[in-house]
Amino acid sequence: MPERVSNNAVCEGFINGEPYVYSFAGIDSTKIWSGIHLKSFRYSVNDNLWETIEPLPAAMTKIAASASRVGDIIYIIGGYHVFAGGSEVSSDEVHRYDIVNNTYLTDGAAIPKAIDDQTQGVWRDSLIYVVTGWSDFGNVTNVQIYNPAEDSWAVGTPIPNDNDYKSFGSSGTIIGDTIYYFGGATSSGNFPIQNDFRIGIINPEDPTEITWSKQTFGVDVNGYRIAAAKSKGKAFWVGGSSVSYNFNGIAYNGSGGVPPANRSLYYEPETGMWEEDFSTPLPMDLRSLAEINDTVKFIVGGMLDDQWVSNKTWRLDSDVTQFVVPAQEIPSEEIILSPNPATDFLEVNLLTQIDLSPTRFTIVDVNGVQVRDGDFKQGEQINIRNLSAGVYFLNLYDGARRGYAMFLKM
Repeated sequence: MPERVSNNAVCEGFINGEPYVYSFAGIDSTKIWSGIHLKSFRYSVNDNLWETIEPLPAAMTKIAASASRVGDIIYIIGGYHVFAGGSEVSSDEVHRYDIVNNTYLTDGAAIPKAIDDQTQGVWRDSLIYVVTGWSDFGNVTNVQIYNPAEDSWAVGTPIPNDNDYKSFGSSGTIIGDTIYYFGGATSSGNFPIQNDFRIGIINPEDPTEITWSKQTFGVDVNGYRIAAAKSKGKAFWVGGSSVSYNFNGIAYNGSGGVPPANRSLYYEPETGMWEEDFSTPLPMDLRSLAEINDTVKFIVGGMLDDQWVSNKTWRLDSDVTQFVVPAQEIPSEEIILSPNPATDFLEVNLLTQIDLSPTRFTIVDVNGVQVRDGDFKQGEQINIRNLSAGVYFLNLYDGARRGYAMFLKM
């Protein structure tokens, strides 16, 4: 991404059939109240290129909003602003982004109950369900249903008024006529993390009528600010953490910095069976992801180990049982380029202990245009004599690892 960002609202969009990934608002690498912003970005999947778009037209900066797409419009709903003194206020704004024309429309009808850190999903490509979340002073039971075609809100059957259902930082998806949402944090004490899986069955004859039920798992199966999706009839939760925390990544319970859980969960509605997978490192502090199709999803930003705010773009491909990331990312600081700036040759060495040989490299300019490629072995020199002066990115990759580093050609 052009900048590191976390707690950002993410969604997909399509222009003449070409897929894009969008990121709206969030917090920057400072992880303090003044680092919360309205910056927005667009990623071309086909061109593998990010660009900055106009910032979200909100009254105040915000994090913890959610984004959902219906047709050619993305709806960015809710979120909260943090003041210098530490107080917070939830948002009642509905921002409408026109994908095809790359512009914001006037805001939609205000949310009846201002909300942030909510669960959000789209039913039958027509209605957006906003379930529970935090509103100024605590978690709420509200189920708020937005009709984009009419720019109006309806009241859905509220979730039960107890801390197993009421949540902030939970996430979910809608499959058929059923809402599934999982995890989050309770608005009591030190905001303990939740291990509840809730199910809401929508009455298709009256979509405001919802029948709610839940399951509770063992203490080790929980999640906070996880990205949720659906694929091949299953519900997926990827990334997130196993401890609840404030917007700076520091645990509410006083235990310090929170690490990513590096866990994915998969639920099969037909059998009621769950699976866990710990093989794929993924970020935490995720509000949503982009669903390009039934099997391809994108995560952008979030927090990695040591609460490092990420600028990474993660493509997730699903097989029958799980999402997998095609390659593990090599941190840029582990790729040592010398000399830098360079004139004729560039030597590349890796601090990582994982052997990348043999592998490949590409060099792209600041416009995303590939100017060189070839085989790569650690310690060998790459000839850059024929490149024009300017800034370039060296990309390294093989079947298991990939990474990039920037250099200046003199």
